[in-house]
Amino acid sequence: MTVKIVLYSHDSAGLGHIRRNLAIAHALAAGLNEPVTGLLVAGRPEATRFAAPEGWDWLILPGVQHARDGYGSRALDIGLDTATALRGAVFRAAVRRFCPDLVVVDRHPFGVGRELESALRSLRVEQPDCRIVLGLRDVLDAAPAAAAEWRAIGGGSALRSVLDAIWAYGDPRAHDLTVAGELPADLHDLVSHTGYLAHGRIAGHRHGIERPFVLTTVGGGVDGVELAAAAAAAAVPDGIRHLVVTGPQMPDEDRLRVIGAARPGTEVVRRVPDVLPLMRTAEAVVCMAGYNTICEVMSTTTPALVAPRVQRRDEQRIRAGALARIGAIEALSPWQTGPEEIGDWFAQNAGRRTARTGLALDGLARIPVLAAELLTGRIERVAGGDRVAV
Repeated sequence: MTVKIVLYSHDSAGLGHIRRNLAIAHALAAGLNEPVTGLLVAGRPEATRFAAPEGWDWLILPGVQHARDGYGSRALDIGLDTATALRGAVFRAAVRRFCPDLVVVDRHPFGVGRELESALRSLRVEQPDCRIVLGLRDVLDAAPAAAAEWRAIGGGSALRSVLDAIWAYGDPRAHDLTVAGELPADLHDLVSHTGYLAHGRIAGHRHGIERPFVLTTVGGGVDGVELAAAAAAAAVPDGIRHLVVTGPQMPDEDRLRVIGAARPGTEVVRRVPDVLPLMRTAEAVVCMAGYNTICEVMSTTTPALVAPRVQRRDEQRIRAGALARIGAIEALSPWQTGPEEIGDWFAQNAGRRTARTGLALDGLARIPVLAAELLTGRIERVAGGDRVAV
């Protein structure tokens, strides 16, 4: 029997949601004992530049982006209600025809503007054997902000009739979103902590910079100009080159600013085939604290200096602080993000190695196990801290 899987991400900014789902798709394709075919549902056309596993394909929805009062259509000249109705209709038609055995929704349980709600509730009636999972990052946001988001969609009671499980992609020894108040209490029994989605990621082709080098990466780049410009202007140790990856979503004027700040020996590029092989071979990495970037960093022994984003959410600040406290990374406060501070850190850390032990980094191996249990009816729940089979 072939297992059919749908992985959804809303993709309003950055590439982290896409890359997280892609890593999960590769893990499920390799880790389940049955043949797997699947749809990767995303909201950015850049997603298709990444190779999907054999038997998987991309379904790209019309894009949305952050707007002043929430979300708005990215490219189409239509209102948000029309955009989410269009996205929701495409998703519903896809799952109705594809008939998945497993649907994993990334971060937003009903998508943008509740665009998925009709489809997910229909799945419960029309395909009752389909299992629906909500996948959550290790950190959502500060507790009051997270609580407001849950209230806006009806709280935990609105989700219990839809969800079979919640996978939290982190290690509660670093940060536990149930203890931190980021998840409604009436959903806690659905949670399984997978560990960080770090080890087991498939690396693509490496950019052709000569070694030794240090690396700066700011994810998609939409809000990474301050860090990228400061790092580009930082001194690096003699004999070491510096590669700065601005990301495909950095505005042209911001990218020109980074290029203008670059010191001799510093190469500024918009994108690379895959940042992971560069992280593995770099002498040191400077980056932001997005979940995907942090997981890639923690899959290596490369020292990392992390400057968390402070706009929109507290997520990156919380994540960076939690991992810095256990020694997995070093965190740089946003007001300290200057060329001098970054240059001093390069001088002290380039070429050293960081042992990231004591953390569960094998979430990609754990997810196929959880999926198999759901698909065979052996659903693990968390009750009072102990695992019980129900």
